[in-house]
Amino acid sequence: MRRNDERRAALVDAAIEVLAREGARGLTFRAVDAEAGVPVGTASNYFANRDDLLTQAGGRVYERLQPDEAAIARNRTRTPDRETWLILMHELVDRVSSYRTGYLALLELRLEATRRPRLREVLTERVRADVEANVAYHEQSGLPGNATVVHLLYLALNWLIVEQLTLPEVFSETERERLVAAAVERIVGS
Repeated sequence: MRRNDERRAALVDAAIEVLAREGARGLTFRAVDAEAGVPVGTASNYFANRDDLLTQAGGRVYERLQPDEAAIARNRTRTPDRETWLILMHELVDRVSSYRTGYLALLELRLEATRRPRLREVLTERVRADVEANVAYHEQSGLPGNATVVHLLYLALNWLIVEQLTLPEVFSETERERLVAAAVERIVGS
């Protein structure tokens, strides 16, 4: 069977949707085929096994969570100050939260990575690269603070996003906005 990149991407995206909805235990080739709307057996033609599918889903989530080029270009024109930090962090929380199924799938993948060394390796590489890219962007931008500021905001806002996506009634939208502002104020400083 001829394989194509578009179909592979569609199958991986379908796997992400299944992970978010059904959890890792619900991720089967048959469930992915149904989600993608393809004939039964298609996913098994594209992925060697379930580990391969999980690993590729882990990589794909991070591709889809990246800001687009327009957002990156717009942010490079901002004044490097605490107010820009605040704007960037609100944009981050909004961007990640708007891809709800991807982030929920990522949580499932992280749990599954505790049992699957190859998946743990892929996620570790992706997260480390993401953090390093954020630090490099920070250093080039002239924003106040250092690498520790980037790390602390990464950690604080990730849990805020988890809270928002899994238990959205814990904090109102106004409270979330206030918490992002407080994190920037306390971590970045003046």
